[in-house]
Amino acid sequence: MSTFSNDKAVFEHVDVLVVGAGLTGIGMGCHLTTKQPGRTFAIVDARDAIGGTWDLFRYPGIRSDADLHTFGFGFRPWTGDNAIADAHEILAYLDETIEEYDLAQHTYLGLKVLAAEFCSEKARWTVTLQRMRDGSRFQVSCGVLFSAAGYFDYDQGYTPEFEGREKFQGRVVHPQHWPEDLDYAGKKVVVIGSGATAATLIPAMAKTAGHVTMLQRSPSYIIPVPRQDPIANKLRDLLPAGLAYKITRTININRQRLLYRTSQKFPKQMRALIRRVNVRALPEGFEVDTHFNPAYNPWDQRMCVVPDGDMFRAISAGCASVVTDKIVRFTESGILLESGRELEADLIITATGLNMVPIGRMQLSVDGEAVVLNESVCYKSVMVSGVPNFAFVVGYVNNAWTLKAELAADYVCRLLAHMDRHGYASVTPVVADPALTFHPLIEMQSGYLRRGMHLFPQRGSHGPWTAVQSYHQDRKRLRTIEDSALHFTEVGRGIPASRPQAEA
Repeated sequence: MSTFSNDKAVFEHVDVLVVGAGLTGIGMGCHLTTKQPGRTFAIVDARDAIGGTWDLFRYPGIRSDADLHTFGFGFRPWTGDNAIADAHEILAYLDETIEEYDLAQHTYLGLKVLAAEFCSEKARWTVTLQRMRDGSRFQVSCGVLFSAAGYFDYDQGYTPEFEGREKFQGRVVHPQHWPEDLDYAGKKVVVIGSGATAATLIPAMAKTAGHVTMLQRSPSYIIPVPRQDPIANKLRDLLPAGLAYKITRTININRQRLLYRTSQKFPKQMRALIRRVNVRALPEGFEVDTHFNPAYNPWDQRMCVVPDGDMFRAISAGCASVVTDKIVRFTESGILLESGRELEADLIITATGLNMVPIGRMQLSVDGEAVVLNESVCYKSVMVSGVPNFAFVVGYVNNAWTLKAELAADYVCRLLAHMDRHGYASVTPVVADPALTFHPLIEMQSGYLRRGMHLFPQRGSHGPWTAVQSYHQDRKRLRTIEDSALHFTEVGRGIPASRPQAEA
């Protein structure tokens, strides 16, 4: 078990400052350790624990929604029996990774990044940190700033306004703020929502609750997957762990790619296939077309997976049920629906989604001018136009987040090596194409994306400014370091340097 100390002396300057100690930040630390061994770096996180999402969320059943052979690190095999892993398994994997790569010495917890200002003359970021335990603030500096903060608001989950909420006599809980003392044994529970969180909570709570009802305004696609990957586990018995992992990872990446592309190309056929799977998993006569037949096509929103069909099994056992209706208001004893029905509840869980914030709310500025993120454009989905020596990660919505995080980390390491070879101090993506048009970074119908994507940098219509949802395409385009959109400056100079030919 890695040991962290919030009392160790804080660094004054590092070559690379990584913001966030979740999967993305820890992965970046590993890449820097192996690919940039002579470079100083630090990982900071506002929380007092590593793990990001996997430490923040404490609700029952919390687990991955992608298999750990793709969600895990490509450089460190996932050897657990469960492909769909619980949060505690993921945290153990992260802790083992930190220990193996000796990252504890580089990791500083309880420090929140408030702001960062880049000075072009010095080619350096001045970063304002806040110590969470006492609110004190101080500054450090770095050459490169890497945001591994994800895109969710860790402070507050999303809950719409419900009329009459104050009249409800029971307890209302958002999954992001799960109380340690919450006792739901034998109680009537209503979970509002139809996404991955609801699909996770329902079978977990149904084990001890009196009854759990999923109340949804509209259905989502929910598909059963094996918790354990039989191919992965068999290969691990037959082959060295690294080789077995590599083969499994390749198979699963390609399988997910095929599922997504088939859904986009043949939506009617995929809808029919998913319906058949749902019919087989649910009790005879269950109203599948009412409760599991979304208005949108497959993969217009991210699909929910349920390991070993646990949610369907809870419904079949009578421990859980689904109601598709609209909420009129909360009542003293439950929820009044548009149909006139009143759902009785002792406990209401608002699994209504998350809020989005870009780069952990860091306030960026360059030479005294504030960076307006949503007026900027993403460069290869890794950098931001007009912002020097800065990179960030927004993972895929149609595949495992970590796949994109690792491509970004590798790209930044190679970019640093390229700058060293040519004596460059800074690199800035610059938009100079008058024909470029702009669009939201991610266009998907999921509620949290519709609510929050306007806060993020935009994507361009063509060239390196596009943001593709394709691991295979990103692997190709992130191999190239230099093109005409990147402006480099030499050490000690704030003017663009000459640019050599593109190279791998």
